[in-house]
Amino acid sequence: MQRGAACFRRGGPRETCVTIRGILFDKDGTLLDFDATWRAFALDLLQALAPDDPALRVRLGEAAGVDAVTGVFRPGSPIVAGATREVAEVWAELLPHLTADALEAEAERRALSAAAAPPAAPVPDLPALLDRLARPADRAARTLGIATHDSEAAAKTHMQRLGALDRFGFVAGYDSGHGLKPGPGMVRAFCAAAGIAPAETVMVGDSLHDLGAGRAAGCAHVIAVLSGPAPAEVLAPQADVVLPDIGALPAWLGDAA
Repeated sequence: MQRGAACFRRGGPRETCVTIRGILFDKDGTLLDFDATWRAFALDLLQALAPDDPALRVRLGEAAGVDAVTGVFRPGSPIVAGATREVAEVWAELLPHLTADALEAEAERRALSAAAAPPAAPVPDLPALLDRLARPADRAARTLGIATHDSEAAAKTHMQRLGALDRFGFVAGYDSGHGLKPGPGMVRAFCAAAGIAPAETVMVGDSLHDLGAGRAAGCAHVIAVLSGPAPAEVLAPQADVVLPDIGALPAWLGDAA
């Protein structure tokens, strides 16, 4: 087998060998445990927007797909899959005294502040796992990247806090100018920056937006993980494989220990 190639059996007896030269990750729910990282942020933001109106907090939470009491996110939550601007526009309809611009700015300010706190990764040692994925023992080196609907600055801050920022050759947020998922823009920008083709790239995420972006760009594989709110039964129809978390990636890719 060619160095750097990995073989997969998909939908039949024949194996197809492809060279995986890039892995693009979603951030929240994929590189980070979504609930553990963002639950407190969501509850604090709802409290700030409606400090004296519990009923309004419930309506704001319902509009954003988060329980205003427990902070638990539902599958498909705009906070999970969407961009800050999308949530701000929904909330502006419920908060006529605030503009979408003002809500977006406040959410971004609080998100950057939250990013400065230690985030929670779904694996014990994220930098070590990323090193293993980027430089597998028996395969050619790979480029790693991030495509998130958080801001680029917040994504970099999160990875810096985890000691993992230098493992990524590409970081794009909703504000980086490549469009939003499930569009292919972020994936194509990653491939262009890395000098690789989408057919040599794997997209890894916890939402249908992530999987759709990989499909739209023509990625070799789209991989779902269960470290976000979406359950396996929602993700499986759109994914090549559903893994418990990114810790299972090396075995699935066939990387040597």
